[in-house]
Amino acid sequence: MYSFYLTPLRYLIPGLLCLLLVGCLTDKKKIVSGVLHGDLVWQGDVFVAGDVVLEEDVKLTILPGTRVLFMAPETGNRGWVDHPHFPGSELIIKGQIHAVGTPLEPILFAAADPSAPAGFWGAINLVGSQEAVFEYCMFRQADSAVHSWDSAVYIEQSVFEDNLVGIRFNDSEILIEHNLLRNNHTGIRFHLGAPVICQNEFLNNSVNLFVTSHPRDYHIENNSFGEPEEYHVVFGEEVPKDVNLFRNFWWQTDVQPMATLIYDGRRSSYLGRAMIEPFLNKPTPQVGLSWNP
Repeated sequence: MYSFYLTPLRYLIPGLLCLLLVGCLTDKKKIVSGVLHGDLVWQGDVFVAGDVVLEEDVKLTILPGTRVLFMAPETGNRGWVDHPHFPGSELIIKGQIHAVGTPLEPILFAAADPSAPAGFWGAINLVGSQEAVFEYCMFRQADSAVHSWDSAVYIEQSVFEDNLVGIRFNDSEILIEHNLLRNNHTGIRFHLGAPVICQNEFLNNSVNLFVTSHPRDYHIENNSFGEPEEYHVVFGEEVPKDVNLFRNFWWQTDVQPMATLIYDGRRSSYLGRAMIEPFLNKPTPQVGLSWNP
């Protein structure tokens, strides 16, 4: 009885030192850099320093509530900037990634500096990835938040805001469904590829949808295209054929009719046209997120 109070100090001091050491280790930043291999699990705050390559043998699992924070590259080191890369720190994923959060604990991908502008970090750059899954994630302040090159990608129930480009892809099999894309310069931009883009909400982007080249096997339907700063849809120089964009909702007013909000063959004769009719008179009840970020 009362033996705790009688314990000599020489037995208590090592225990106190252990507690202090554990506390210090808990507060230490987890910084990833260089080239990574194998099965990886990230949780808590993970800081990305420079261009981090996850090789083909990687299976990365990011747990709910994790914050992946991109640091500024070291002075004088801009990393890989030639296409398909971008200035700023980025994840270059050749293997698999499963980033699945929950409505109560979404996963955040953002700049380490919360006041940084759009374009501060590069991208989650998927290069030949056979499986990339993003659910209940938030993406902020990137050049191109998710950039897919010849990959298989699934994006659902996620928020893309304050990026130069929310989702960009080239020649990929990609499902983009029930997401919110707001306050980006461009919501979605793609070159080739076979996308399914359904039930997404676009709000306050400069350009909602930018088709740069020869879309194929695409399905773009039941989206709500809210008021853009410039255009709902822009076609690049390599879109000579019409693109079917049936059964979507398009914001417009009598003052600013649809013709002024689409850049296609109506503006440049060598381009195809965005075929929007029949269109929805109001958004579907299922459009966008099923949770409040």
